[in-house]
Amino acid sequence: MASAPVAITREVSRSIARCELTCLDRTPIDMARARAQHEQYRDALGRLGLDVVCLPEEPDLPDSVFVEDTAIVLDEVAVLTNPGADSRKPEVESVARALGPFRPLLRVTAPATLDGGDVLVVGRSIYVGLSSRTTLTAVEQLRALVGPFGYAVTGVPVSDGLHLKTGVSQVAESTLLINPAMVSREFFPGLALVEVEPSEPNSANALLIGDTIVFPAAHPKTRERLERLGRRVVTVEADELAKAEGGVTCCSLIVNAPSSLRRSK
Repeated sequence: MASAPVAITREVSRSIARCELTCLDRTPIDMARARAQHEQYRDALGRLGLDVVCLPEEPDLPDSVFVEDTAIVLDEVAVLTNPGADSRKPEVESVARALGPFRPLLRVTAPATLDGGDVLVVGRSIYVGLSSRTTLTAVEQLRALVGPFGYAVTGVPVSDGLHLKTGVSQVAESTLLINPAMVSREFFPGLALVEVEPSEPNSANALLIGDTIVFPAAHPKTRERLERLGRRVVTVEADELAKAEGGVTCCSLIVNAPSSLRRSK
């Protein structure tokens, strides 16, 4: 019998006020509220049947709650990234230790830089955002690493957003939620596209868990568009971490672990 999928998360760092910012102005972050919202997020994943692992706080790594940026988890392997911001590079090793029991580990190496938030996996297609954090060299490295497993890797320019998944994310097997002002529709032929509500331009980041969409409560009009797909939408409060340019995909690494790769005790 296969074990439950695992969600690897990390507690919010007490230094998050010093987070990297690319697209937003710095505003005060309420630490207690950020941690409460993160706990609510973890609880939501647990209620969806995931085995939620919360790694210890990294007090000196402000952005470390955003574990998605440190790795790409595929069925066959996990690829460790080399984050584009130097302050984030030390986050990778502890996540590598957490992923090691589940997957063989590959790695993107310098001079290439890659943030996991720039990577959208849809079946055997991997779309990689060419952003301020991710380079074309990283796209080429990733293609060489995962091509032998049958994945096709495509670079996608990102405009007016931090990461690719700021502007587009998966909400069903063959359906994406997209802000076309950030990411061009032309890179996703054959996929159905749901556009965000124009008055909610930062609402394109959603987390698909099975048939359920985890989505920020701050974007009710876009939520209505998602509900028209006939999918269950679970909302979470996420506005404090959004001040650090975080979204619902950013705060977890989802590992669909077969029984032969159970987490070590």
